Order: sequence, then C-alpha cells, then structure tokens
Amino acid sequence: MRCDSLWTGVHLATLVDPGVTNGVGEIRDAALAVRDRRIAWLGRRADLPAGLQADRILDGAGAWITPGLIDCHTHIVHAGNRSDEFEARLNGASYAEIAQRGGGILSTVRATRAASEDELLAASVPRVRALLAEGVTTIEIKSGYGLDLDTERKMLSVARRIGSELPVTVRTTFLGAHALPPEFAGQADDYIDEVCGLMLPALVSEGLVDAVDAFCETIGFSAGQTERVFRAAQSLGVPVKLHAEQLSDQGGATLVARYGGLSADHLEWLSAEGIAAMQRAGSVAVLLPGAFYCLRETRLPPIDALRVAGVPMAVATDCNPGTSPLTSLLLAMNMACTLFRLTPVEALAGATVYAARALGLRDVGTLEVGQRADFVLWGIERPADLAYAIGLNPCREVVVAGELTPPSARVE
Repeated sequence: MRCDSLWTGVHLATLVDPGVTNGVGEIRDAALAVRDRRIAWLGRRADLPAGLQADRILDGAGAWITPGLIDCHTHIVHAGNRSDEFEARLNGASYAEIAQRGGGILSTVRATRAASEDELLAASVPRVRALLAEGVTTIEIKSGYGLDLDTERKMLSVARRIGSELPVTVRTTFLGAHALPPEFAGQADDYIDEVCGLMLPALVSEGLVDAVDAFCETIGFSAGQTERVFRAAQSLGVPVKLHAEQLSDQGGATLVARYGGLSADHLEWLSAEGIAAMQRAGSVAVLLPGAFYCLRETRLPPIDALRVAGVPMAVATDCNPGTSPLTSLLLAMNMACTLFRLTPVEALAGATVYAARALGLRDVGTLEVGQRADFVLWGIERPADLAYAIGLNPCREVVVAGELTPPSARVE
C-alpha cells in the first residue's frame, strides 16, 4: 500500500462508538496513514502492514490524535457589538425584556444590514480563526441577522467565502425565522409567508443553504409558524433543525423530530415527550453551555433523561454577539462538564462524532478508514485534558483533508 503520509509515535482517540464501555476508543502507541485525503489505515504501530510505504513519515512525538473538532451551532457571521446588553442583564434586565425594547437580535440585524459583504467577512474571520486555532475543522454558520432576502444572501455568501478562503469545512443554515423584522411588526404570519415563499426558495436555488433552522419561542415564532417553515424546507429537500425549548416549552423538540430533524438545540425546558420524539427520530440534542452561562440560567437541560433515552448529545459554542460571545469550543466542552455534568468522554464525543451527526455529516467526526483525514494532534497526557484545562490550548498541529495547515492559516 502506498500512502501520502504516515503519522507514527501517536496515541489515537478514534471516537468510534464512544461511551462507558469503549471510552474514547483509544489506541496507544499507534500510527495513522493518509491517502487521497482519506484515512487509509490506522491501528497499533506494531501492526503496521509490512508493505505500507508513505511519501512522508511524520513523528507525532507522543501526541494524542483526535478527529477534527466540529462546532455544529454558531451565528459567527454578524456585525456589531452587544456588550451593552451584557451590562443590562447584569443590572437585572432579562433576555426577553431586552428583546421587547428593540435590542437583542434586532440590534444585530441593524448592524448586519448596514455592513457590506467585505466588512462582514472582515468582522467574522477573526472569530473563525479563534476556533481553528483550537483544532476546529468543521463549522456550522447560520444566517438570521438579515431577515430580508438581500442580507440573508449576504450572510450566507460570507459563510461560503469563509469555507473557501480558510482551511475549514463550512455548513450553512438558513435561519430566516429568527426574529420578526421591524418592517413586519405585528405581521408574523406575513413574514413567514416571505420566508417560505421568497427567501428560502431563492437561497436554495443559489446553492447557499445546507439546512433550515427557526427560533420556536415566545419571543420568536410559534410552533405553527415554525411548521410552515419546515414544510417549505421539506418541499425543497432541505433538512431541518431547531432552536427549541431554550426559554420555555413550546413543543419544538417534538415538532422538529416529526420532520426527521437533524437536531434540537438549547433544550433547557425539554419535556419527556420531546426526548422520546427525538429518540425515535434519531435527532441530536445540541447543548449550548455558553448561552446558559452568559444568560445566568438556572434550569439545566435534562441530561440524565437524555442519557437514559440514548439521545446523542453534541456540544457547540453558539457563538453570537448577544447571548454567547464564545469562540472557544474547548471552553464549551469544559462548561458542558462543569455546568451540565457531562463526562469528558461525552464532551469530546459531543464536539466530534455527535456534532457531525447534528450537521448530517458521516465522513468526519471519527478516526476510521475511509473517513476524511481531518484530525488534530494535541500535547496532552490523556483525552480528558481537553475538557479539563480552562484557558489552555494544547493544539500542536491540525490536518485538514490530509494536509497540515500552517499556523498562519489558523491565527493572524
């Protein structure tokens, strides 16, 4: 077998079938071979096939290799700053109160509408680079700060540019049903008509949409309005996901599961019915501890019940300017452990294999033969260190599609 590259002197956390019995799927004193941008062989170094040859042999010097990290829920493309709202919440204002007086999402909408595409790209790239510096190789980017066709198109176009200009795979999500724009005040149903009849078909036809999301909440859209968006997405062959049960129980998890949704995200108010529906549908529960922390929430997602039901749990940053200005997936993993009581194995699985499932991806998130060769070399003693160390970045090298990414591609 002839390979492009062979990594030796490493330990592998494969994340194949992670859990209590298999842990992170570790293989110590291992090797990993890459051919044609895919993993061609991996296993114990002592078991290397006798005929395996490689154009490049690289010594990992005892590093741990994990799959590339995946941030499966971000609003990272946006303009503007909302630190004033952070201060207001510290002085007692609630998220809902800030939104009702014209702040919140609509504040970012105004700034994003005013920014040019190049300005929006320049504002977003540093946030993306911060994630890449910590071993993120795949990222989801939502729209939803435009709320009109031109600005939603601009946001999704910037997301596509990020994927072409930086060493990261980008999955785009249309979130037109994020908030009610001021020009549709008091006309939520009319706005949903616009989302379903104009925006979504146009953006799908332009190849800008990989999935569709909505904010099903008392300060967002009703379950009925959300279902209209899902039906429109379904008619266009686009998968759905949902901001569900963050501030109240609107039955969103049950709704998105009924449409075979990729994921339901936030879930602090998730019901037993919602858990059962997600389990039947195979939908991923995306946990967003950054928003929980920033909003100083006290109601925890029902982690134990999700475990018992076997619902896979992903972990993401929810990077956004208002409720989770977080650009560290490693910190999100730590928060998921300390705030939500995930185990380090669950946190790492949540940022790899289950994050991939939340995006509908099957060729990343694990180290297996045939998977895309996206992986990270870490200077750690054991995989639990990734969720344990607060503020430490032990990332040594990042490999994307079999190629080492230079540090200059990840950090400015």
